[in-house]
Amino acid sequence: MDLGKQFARPALALPLIIATMVSAVTAEPLKIALAETPSDELAAFFVALDRAKAKGLDYEWTAFADEELAIQAILSGQMDIGFGTPYAAMQRSKAPLRIIFQLSKLKFFPVAIEKYTDLAQLDGVPIMLHSRGGGTDSIANVIEERVGIKFGDRSYVPGSSSRVVAMLAGQAEVTILDLSNKNKMMAEAEDRFNVLPMFDVDASDEALFANLDWIKENSDQVDILVSALMSVWQDMAQDPTIISRETNPDGPIGQLPAEILGELDAFYTEAVAGGLYDPNGGGRKAAQADMEWYTAAGQLEGNPEELNIEDFWYLAPLDAAAK
Repeated sequence: MDLGKQFARPALALPLIIATMVSAVTAEPLKIALAETPSDELAAFFVALDRAKAKGLDYEWTAFADEELAIQAILSGQMDIGFGTPYAAMQRSKAPLRIIFQLSKLKFFPVAIEKYTDLAQLDGVPIMLHSRGGGTDSIANVIEERVGIKFGDRSYVPGSSSRVVAMLAGQAEVTILDLSNKNKMMAEAEDRFNVLPMFDVDASDEALFANLDWIKENSDQVDILVSALMSVWQDMAQDPTIISRETNPDGPIGQLPAEILGELDAFYTEAVAGGLYDPNGGGRKAAQADMEWYTAAGQLEGNPEELNIEDFWYLAPLDAAAK
């Protein structure tokens, strides 16, 4: 028996086995920074996470109090991917932040106490918004520019549902709400509030972003996540009830109150019909719309026609998912 040949194969295989074990031990889960606690608005995202997990993506998430904290967590390297539209931070930070997927468009609604019926009447009136520098803050800026008014003091209460509670309690006269909470508020107290006429907005409200260096170093994880997101957004465009059907009853969305879970189909049906989600994840069209919107909102400096979208978006994961 040739003992040298007999033991040669295990000896050659051993480094491969060790390499595989080391890779498994050192691989870290994708750390996701949410800008608010899980809600019906995040149900589609968690369905996408479940699909990504089935493809081998390991992840963990942390809910921050607001978008600004989520952005800081990415800048500091504490988290990997965050929720938000951090255009101001992109221009002023040395860190190469890039957006990789548009989660939702800016489809929000100004809601005011009954004595106000038009945006022009809000000159000098204090307004309650989601977060400093976030989507609702930018909407308020553009309203001021287009309507020719100046809001009074701005207060910040993260989460549309929390602002509904504050409005119902008489703690504010004007706020900006998402589709779901606007509907809930008007259903409960239509006689006390008005939804004010609003111009169309197609820019990004929520997007996924990360440090470009990290994205390139972890392209496999990013590609799995973006592909899963696109698959859910496209399936949802065809049948919005897929979100409730695929929601994990043991996950963070499945643990929400029954009355919220019971409205998932209605929420996503109305949201899809209202154009809240781009089935293709935004891409170049959304990036250009963002240049125009966030310049007008005061969060980007420069001429939107001259801004390079690739300074703010990294499109390779979306392009790969589209193929």
